[in-house]
Amino acid sequence: MPVAFFITGTDTDVGKTTVAVGLLRAARLAGMSTAAAKPLAAGCELTAEGLRNGDALALLAECSEQLSYAEVNPFAFAPAIAPHLAAGEEGLTLEVASLVTAVQVVLDRRADFTLVEGAGGWRVPLNKSATLAHLPMALELPVIVVVAVRLGCINHALLTVEAIERDGLCVAGWVANLLEPQMPRLEENLAALEARLSAPCLGRIPLLGEASAANVARYLDLRRLNIRL
Repeated sequence: MPVAFFITGTDTDVGKTTVAVGLLRAARLAGMSTAAAKPLAAGCELTAEGLRNGDALALLAECSEQLSYAEVNPFAFAPAIAPHLAAGEEGLTLEVASLVTAVQVVLDRRADFTLVEGAGGWRVPLNKSATLAHLPMALELPVIVVVAVRLGCINHALLTVEAIERDGLCVAGWVANLLEPQMPRLEENLAALEARLSAPCLGRIPLLGEASAANVARYLDLRRLNIRL
């Protein structure tokens, strides 16, 4: 039975892609077919093939399904700014329906394990009225939250999970991404998160010299998502 999840974070630059590629690699090691989408990406570089985003390319590299770059990342913008601002500078208005249509192309591949990665945190604006949260809401995708473990992480994690659940979606799991080498009271903070978040922790990602998909996958447990491997 194919499964799909939306990945969000407690902020921007919290390691969503690091965790996503690790999850995809773990799924592949478990014998599952994989697919991924990052429908919206700002901070892209102009190449001979067009605009390319490093995170989207990393996701594409972990897809066993034969997907084109445009299928993985249909909306790419050069400036590393909020997506709705980047789109506005090009005279475009981002619409939920367009993102849903683009992601559905990837979901229709019916890979065993599909991830849809967001941009920034849960309430990133798309236009004057909609946010990126409306995409997983429209697709009814369960959510995996990447928690940046640093000062303030408990508050940020609880607020993010509260917003997701208020929007009517299930938090399938969360991942602790350790970003500070000298995090004060690390174990106490992680225990507080464990006690307050009802969803299972899928793993703790330590500071890695090389945060490759293979290295990250070692610290993740897909069984906690309650899916058939």
